[in-house]
Amino acid sequence: MRILITGAAGMIGRKLTARLMQDGQLNGKAITAIDLVDVVASEWPRGVTPLNAHVGDLAAPTFAAGLMAAKPDVVFHLAGIVSGEAEANFDLGYRVNLDGTRVLFDAMRAARISPRVVFTSSIAVFGAPFPAVIPDDFHLTPLTSYGTQKMMSEALLADYTRKGIFDGIGIRLPTICVRPGKPNKAASGFFSNIIREPLAGQEAVLPVPRDVVHTHASPRSAVNFLIHAASIDGGRVGPRRNLTMPGVGVTVQEQLDALKRVAGDKPLALIREVPDDTIWTIVKGWPTRFEARRARELGFEAEKSFDDIIKAHIADELGGRLPQ
Repeated sequence: MRILITGAAGMIGRKLTARLMQDGQLNGKAITAIDLVDVVASEWPRGVTPLNAHVGDLAAPTFAAGLMAAKPDVVFHLAGIVSGEAEANFDLGYRVNLDGTRVLFDAMRAARISPRVVFTSSIAVFGAPFPAVIPDDFHLTPLTSYGTQKMMSEALLADYTRKGIFDGIGIRLPTICVRPGKPNKAASGFFSNIIREPLAGQEAVLPVPRDVVHTHASPRSAVNFLIHAASIDGGRVGPRRNLTMPGVGVTVQEQLDALKRVAGDKPLALIREVPDDTIWTIVKGWPTRFEARRARELGFEAEKSFDDIIKAHIADELGGRLPQ
């Protein structure tokens, strides 16, 4: 089995690559090669599975067409720019998040291959006003350019699947928390920052009110979502190919309460509240809690509590121990 991962230099892409190399197989088939694609070069983990790095722009037709020459069996399409950057740079957001997706899909069509395509969408496809818990059939009315780009890509994925061009599954990720590494340009980045930095003994800024409700899943769960989406029977999914993933819906205050339970009072003293109108304007148009019934029935699983999310970060990124 040959696998292609776009956006492979990103956090989830790197973790997915490491997991696939560790497993050595996907859906019962041995992995023979993994093609890693991004606009930037990156250092990849070493292992027995051959890794092939490709640096280029997916929106350039010749680049995307060249990737299809290897005839991948599974394509994980993770490439994109994040919410805050897509909102700030209108043209770049549409070029990367929409144009790049369509060019990639059309390259598969031109190559006459029909892989399983797993596309990472976002809960940003939903827009306010919301019910207390958002059902699977809630209408898509995004209130950001990023959400609009993801919604349009979801429609492309469903239509190309309907036409038999490939077999696609779109997974709407909740906010991935706690993200390791440095802060990125995502408007949702502070949800991770207020946990990650204090655990490392560093100050973090909270730009929104503490009663903000949001749904989260760990990077570990995100990789599990991707692996499961690559293996699931498309017939069970049916024509509605885009699924809202499960997660843990909590307020910011409940995040901080969980941090205190797991790590004590000391990290809380490092959180400074500095309202940011730009971030608040984006965040207040986001959904809160999700039913995610279809995804759960299809076998997708996430953490049960935010305590579990923090513990997963400590186990996976901090060697299982809190810094002294």
